[in-house]
Amino acid sequence: MKMQCKIWTGLLLAVLVVCVGRAASVETIMIQSEIMGREIPATLILPDEYQTGSERYPVLYLLHGAGDTHRKWVDKTDVEPLADTYGVIIVCPDGGRTSWYFDSPVDPAYKYETFVAKECVAHMDHNYRTKAERSCRALSGNSMGGHGALFLAIRHPDVFSVAVPLSGGVDIRPFPGKWDIKKRIGDVETHPENWETYTVINQAKALQDGELAISIDCGSEDFFIEVNRVLHQQLLDAGIKHGYTEMPGGHTWGYWNDAIQRQMHFIDQQFQH
Repeated sequence: MKMQCKIWTGLLLAVLVVCVGRAASVETIMIQSEIMGREIPATLILPDEYQTGSERYPVLYLLHGAGDTHRKWVDKTDVEPLADTYGVIIVCPDGGRTSWYFDSPVDPAYKYETFVAKECVAHMDHNYRTKAERSCRALSGNSMGGHGALFLAIRHPDVFSVAVPLSGGVDIRPFPGKWDIKKRIGDVETHPENWETYTVINQAKALQDGELAISIDCGSEDFFIEVNRVLHQQLLDAGIKHGYTEMPGGHTWGYWNDAIQRQMHFIDQQFQH
């Protein structure tokens, strides 16, 4: 009996050593933006096996919300283990406090569409072992980042194949005085055409079924729930297949932590296909 206990104890310790030793690496990298003339930080999460193998990996570009930075997803959620679980590189580029991931038509200092969709992708493909093809690139994000995920994926279908907005501000028009949007595209009275052009719900009208894998996720108590429901219905009416998840919850990191866990399965399925 004592011998059996020692054997089981040894096996348990070995398992614990393996589990503790296996962990994705997290670091801050700097990415040169030629269009904005400066370096911009990003949080990079590499699978544990990246360091020891030669395999190439799909990439999830995970965008933060208004008022936050590239560090927020790592600081507030359990996103790092997903890199190991699904064998994916996760990049959280800094999108500015309130860029809305636009190439601003009124402020030349804000060119975050080009930065994320072109410069960040080019940097990753050049410097890391990525699978450098659209079928292996996904966008997700929360709030402003949810808007950015779908906005960028629709406008750059040659770069991204998957878009997963989490509590996304998918229609900016009901919020003309919020989150510095008017600083990026002009106020609605002076530049009404920008508010129509730059809102995701209108961008989505150009989608063709099967062009982009989409999964929408929003809490039923979120202040963005109505615009997400309207987008969901618009996609249904247009015959655009997509996922839609509405769970109890508000505009909180607790909700987004759960959402990215469940949506990562959807993202992985698209990568596998």
